[in-house]
Amino acid sequence: MGRGRAKAKQTKVARQLKYYTPDTDLSALERELHRESSRQDRDTTTSQPDDDEYDEYGKWASGEH
Repeated sequence: MGRGRAKAKQTKVARQLKYYTPDTDLSALERELHRESSRQDRDTTTSQPDDDEYDEYGKWASGEH
């Protein structure tokens, strides 16, 4: 018992979330996406390749010490 009021509130909140359409600032979204993509490009071009963490194991397993 007592679930009716809680369920009504959940239904109200769900309806608000479903039908509420805030104004979207598309230019701000574009700037943010552009900034993130340029940051990822910069990170991938300047990073040094990592050594294989299993390289020493491979040498050991093949008998090359």
